Amino acid sequence: MEVNLREGIDGLRFGMKQKDVEKQCGTPDKQYKDDEDNVVYLYNDRKIMLTFYEEEDYRLSYMASSHPELELFSSNIIDEEWEDVKQLLEKNGVKGFEKEDFDSFENYFNEDNWLTLAVEFGEVTRVEIGAIISDEDEFEWKFKE
Repeated sequence: MEVNLREGIDGLRFGMKQKDVEKQCGTPDKQYKDDEDNVVYLYNDRKIMLTFYEEEDYRLSYMASSHPELELFSSNIIDEEWEDVKQLLEKNGVKGFEKEDFDSFENYFNEDNWLTLAVEFGEVTRVEIGAIISDEDEFEWKFKE
């Protein structure tokens, strides 16, 4: 499963509607609405969470995954050392991370790519990416119907 920064994960692209995702992935294992009335799909086999924003006509706007075969720049990143992943990112032009520190884990956020990497005990455990918002304050949808 390849993370495509600013676009999505594998064939899942920001801007897809629920029907588009279901056509590609099937019925989610779990579906619910969060506190902001966004629709969230969970796919257990893909270890992925997909969020469709209510205020964006339920377009796919956010993804999070902890799948062990998740790749970034054709390299595995889940369960890899943060310092190694950071070097990979920097080598590919992804620089500048804001760090949030919690008890046993940290989150590293890169705003340019709306990328968050969750790190626990020094290893990347989860990747989250969101749709990019343009300078005109509009989402940059990657999926074309």
